[in-house]
Amino acid sequence: MREARGKNRAGAHLQDFGSAVVDEAARLDSELLDLDWTVHPEGSVTSVVDAPSGPLAMVSLGDPAHRWVLLVPGVTGSKEDFALMMPGLAAAGYYVQSYDIAGQYESTAAGPERLVTPRGRYDYELFVDDMVAILERAPGPAHVLGYSFAGTVAQLAMVRRPELFASLTLLSCPPQPGQGFRGVKRIGWFSGLATGRIGAALMIWGLRRNFTRVPPGRLAFVKHRLGITRVAAVEDIIRLMKRAPDCRQQLEASTIPKLVAVGEHDLWPLALHSTFATEIGAKLAVYRTGHSPCETSPHQLNRDLIELYSRSA
Repeated sequence: MREARGKNRAGAHLQDFGSAVVDEAARLDSELLDLDWTVHPEGSVTSVVDAPSGPLAMVSLGDPAHRWVLLVPGVTGSKEDFALMMPGLAAAGYYVQSYDIAGQYESTAAGPERLVTPRGRYDYELFVDDMVAILERAPGPAHVLGYSFAGTVAQLAMVRRPELFASLTLLSCPPQPGQGFRGVKRIGWFSGLATGRIGAALMIWGLRRNFTRVPPGRLAFVKHRLGITRVAAVEDIIRLMKRAPDCRQQLEASTIPKLVAVGEHDLWPLALHSTFATEIGAKLAVYRTGHSPCETSPHQLNRDLIELYSRSA
């Protein structure tokens, strides 16, 4: 059963995307089981990429001769967040890669002190330079998905180097520039008062306490990952998210296919994501889940990504 086509109250088009479709992908997502998230998809290859900020841990799957897809996790995340998506995208004929951003999980050695001109903190330039360096390795424009904080980084990278992008997907990305936490449900009013250190401590505490109610296998991996991730990197990213750049005009002017993909119960209200999608000329995909559709709705997200990629030149 599909929702009627047209515009929602915020103006974004809802056309055969996300939870508007109940199909085989939705059925497969409804049957997902808990798993060992430390085990990479069968056939994948792990490697270390030398980026401007240092060594970045990467996992790849598929034929490198195919069109490249880059899936980038956010703060406290890692490449394993896309373990359920990578096989489907590779089977559809794409070469899929993901890497831990600097300071996170197995890229914990990468940081501002490793730059040619060392700096004291993680900043947007560091993350953008790393992403651009990885995209420059591709034989042509790549399909890029930025998850949460990495969505903001992907916007900046696209504005700087648009020729590297075949499409742009923003998954659960902060939908407002400036103090990006101000619109978060329930705690938005308080977020402006919290420092980066307090914000990071609250985030890590909430993940360890499992307020999002992830299954045991996932929780064990989350706790393992947090034990490795550099706390200073998390603190710096929280500070960065409180002064997010405004790329809406440049994104709207871009002619590449764009998608804003979110869960119905994301940290930010759906109305904000919908407005953001309209402002940048993107399609909107909404899934019956929370902040992590890559974990909980991977088949539906893949379905929509493959459709998006089909519209790329």
